[in-house]
Amino acid sequence: MNFFGDLFGFILTIVIGGISGWIAGRIMKSEHSMLVNILIGVVGGAVAGALFGLIGIHFGGFIGYIICGIAGSCLLITIVRLIKK
Repeated sequence: MNFFGDLFGFILTIVIGGISGWIAGRIMKSEHSMLVNILIGVVGGAVAGALFGLIGIHFGGFIGYIICGIAGSCLLITIVRLIKK
C-alpha cells in the first residue's frame, strides 16, 4: 500500500466529484448550496461508478470519471427531490 498514491487518489476523487457535483447542480438547476452539490457529486460519482461497474461499463481518464460523476450526481439530485416531495 502506497500512502501517497492512496492519498492522491482520494484527493483526486474528491476533486472530480466536486467538479461533477457542481456541473450536475447547474444542469439540474439544483436549489442546494454549492457545498451540498459538491458532496452530492462525490457520493453520486462513487455510487454511479459502482453501478456502472456492476453492469460492465468502466470509465477511464479524467473525462470518463467526470461523465460518470455527473450521471451519478444528476441521479442523486433527482432522488433527493423525489424524497423531499
